[in-house]
Amino acid sequence: MSDKQTRMLEYLSQTPVWVTAGELADHLGVTPRTVRSYVTNVKAAAHPLDVIESGTAGYRLDLEAYAAFRSSHKPADPDSKQNRLYALVRRLTESDNGLDVYSLAAELFVSDSTIEADLARVRSLLPETGLTLGRRGSVVTLAGSETDRRRLLSRMFREETDRGMLNLETIQREFASKSLSAFKTDLIAMLDAQGYFVNEYGTNDVLLHVAIAVDRVTKRAAPLPAEPQATPPDEMTQALAVLIKRHFDVELAIGDLDYIGLLLTTRVITPGHDQPATKLIENFVRPEDLDTVRQIVTRASEEFLVDLTEETFIVRLTLHVRNLINRAQDRSFAHNPLTRSIKTSYPMIYELAVYIASQLQRQERIVINDDEIAYIAMHVGAHLQQQSRRVDLVSCAIVCPNYYDMHVLLRERIERVLGDELEVVSVVTRSDVDWNGLEADLVLTTIDPGRIGDGIIVIQPFLTETDIERIRKAASRVRRLRRRAHLKDDLLQFFDASLFSHNFYASDEDAMIRALGERMAEQGIIEPEYIDGAIERELMSSTAFTDNLAVPHSMSMTANRTSIAIVINDTPMDWGEARVNVVALVAFSAAGRKSFQDVFDQFVEVFSDRNDVQRLVRRSVDFASFIDELVHLMDQ
Repeated sequence: MSDKQTRMLEYLSQTPVWVTAGELADHLGVTPRTVRSYVTNVKAAAHPLDVIESGTAGYRLDLEAYAAFRSSHKPADPDSKQNRLYALVRRLTESDNGLDVYSLAAELFVSDSTIEADLARVRSLLPETGLTLGRRGSVVTLAGSETDRRRLLSRMFREETDRGMLNLETIQREFASKSLSAFKTDLIAMLDAQGYFVNEYGTNDVLLHVAIAVDRVTKRAAPLPAEPQATPPDEMTQALAVLIKRHFDVELAIGDLDYIGLLLTTRVITPGHDQPATKLIENFVRPEDLDTVRQIVTRASEEFLVDLTEETFIVRLTLHVRNLINRAQDRSFAHNPLTRSIKTSYPMIYELAVYIASQLQRQERIVINDDEIAYIAMHVGAHLQQQSRRVDLVSCAIVCPNYYDMHVLLRERIERVLGDELEVVSVVTRSDVDWNGLEADLVLTTIDPGRIGDGIIVIQPFLTETDIERIRKAASRVRRLRRRAHLKDDLLQFFDASLFSHNFYASDEDAMIRALGERMAEQGIIEPEYIDGAIERELMSSTAFTDNLAVPHSMSMTANRTSIAIVINDTPMDWGEARVNVVALVAFSAAGRKSFQDVFDQFVEVFSDRNDVQRLVRRSVDFASFIDELVHLMDQ
């Protein structure tokens, strides 16, 4: 299947409702007719499984059939372009004397011109890899270090796998190794015994390099060069050699072991399991790294009005940052399968991580990609969650007529099970209840209230699991409406008819940011420098936080007042790897920092439901209708 067909399946897998051909076409940047062609091709590939359901409402994925298709799906025919390219690269990396073009064409049953086209594609993969493709007559050779050859294999293998977490079964199948799973189990046990935190998201990535190393050595490839060592291999390297010998019956050279150890150190493990911050500083942290991170998080705390000054958080982030810098300098970033969900679900935390990453980039003169930013966001999010206070509790009143101590037991059960979500503000033990006098977000009653209301829930005297689920849903709705009401008050004061556009298009992200920024500058809302700051922020990581919405902005809150310039387009435009209908350039002033925190996550949340956004796009033909639809969206 093509990349766009794969993207279509991913899009369908993320929504349980019917999706129209037009919506898929907008997302993929093709015509509805092409979408129908994609569906036909996928159905043919998946036969006899009925992966995609078709109907008058559009298309819907049969998740069970899709899961069965993915688990049983084998690579395309050997003569497919992508498989042929991968096979060609593997042969080039394994050949010392080069490959004859005409012999290759004969072996693969393709024309000479097809092989020439494949070689052109190989050349396009080589920039920045350290490898070069040479040719003498009909013989082509791949020149470069063994390390760079393995990196190329790893990169191509990643592109051949599904997006998301690297699959262990796929690695085992490709490299004909049935021992990786058992090796992984013993590796994690060994690392845990030596006192390391283990990052499961990076483990399979390292296992891929282990599989490649074992495969290359088995085929008599040169080992990786060893670095001059003043000391013998450390405990982890020695244990790693023993595990590889036991599981693969291969003895890797010290250069191979050192490289795998480096990957483990920079991608998978963090020292200091169960050790206090003082011990970590003493044994593992470089003072200059600690000073750098402390300065950056102090600025981030001041800029975003959060507390990131807790010592243990700073020390553990410093350990992560040192590994990040090593990865960036080695051009081997760690893949993060949660990047998309973190960016979509926690945009404010992700934004804070972008700020930290941007400071690191400047000071260390490195490049940090989205996956690495997401790992920083995981550190920040875990810390903020631990320190967050229970300020968003939903108040509730309990109505339970007195019978022995039933009301006491009921209250204790509610507080024990739902104490993180509810605050009991009153308990009524009478049967003649003044329902209008109960001042609480929710009323939980064991008797018939004689009235209907969203905030009144009839429960059993002995709380059931069904009762608990209904209460949780009601509390979640109260919190959502509370946030939306607050958001509406804040948001509406930031919009202006002069900064609204309908069906306004630009050639790319930079052009759109400049066009909207110039309108703001003309009104004195921002200075021209703010536009450059927004473009710089966009280069760090795309501000397309959902499939429908991009929120470009500067990391410096230097606007003269907080304001939003918004564009609603019927046809989506490319924005990073997404296609968005709504672009909102947000200008925040220093005085609006608190508004930034309060508004940002909820603003993205409002635009996270694709059905709601499509309705807003269809009906927002002018500023007045946009405001009406936005208010409706926030009130529901």
